[in-house]
Amino acid sequence: MRHVARAPMIAPSILSADFARLAEEAAAVPGADWLHVDVMDGHFVPNLTLGLPVVEALERATAIPLDCHLMINDPDRWAPGYAEAGSRNVTVHAEAAHDPRKVSRDIRAAGALAGLSIKPGTPLEDWIEVLRDYDTLLVMSVEPGFGGQKFMPEVLDKVRTARRLVDTGHLNVLVEIDGGISRDTVEQAAEAGVDCFVAGSAVYGADDPEQALEALRGQAARASAHLAGG
Repeated sequence: MRHVARAPMIAPSILSADFARLAEEAAAVPGADWLHVDVMDGHFVPNLTLGLPVVEALERATAIPLDCHLMINDPDRWAPGYAEAGSRNVTVHAEAAHDPRKVSRDIRAAGALAGLSIKPGTPLEDWIEVLRDYDTLLVMSVEPGFGGQKFMPEVLDKVRTARRLVDTGHLNVLVEIDGGISRDTVEQAAEAGVDCFVAGSAVYGADDPEQALEALRGQAARASAHLAGG
């Protein structure tokens, strides 16, 4: 099975939502493909967000599949718990995992897709063989840790490389991007070959989050010829 989306996937990031109203904020984006949940531990990245209990509560509050992005130390230990909680996709950082192949197996065994994320400065080439054990590749287009940062277009070379490897059958991953995705950047990301777009303030900072989500999807669809027909 090729993990290629039939249409651009949009994953609103609750990092930009109102943490006091997460159930309502999830309900505000019923057309979302995934709901992106940034888990930060204050160690791997210099910020602290939420953890497994909140993810478990959110899982009960929404039917939108959760896309958990673990920006934490020792994801080998913690990642399977997020899969067991019902997350659709659990992503760990290449830079933090002790044994990335084993953690992928553990995530999958617990019932989720396994994702591998790389920071802007991390070469994709170092992780291509490991990615054969993964379902998603999350390319960071900002430095992980904080929302609202400026998009880094230079990471799109990694997206293009990943797209070629998927299209030629050398990899079988869904290509996801996270960081600075907005009406101004979504088209260039789509043209580079992204399947799934994480968008925070571009969705939750809008007067109508659902309308903003669909506008992003429309822009991406028009720009991403590689998605035509799935």
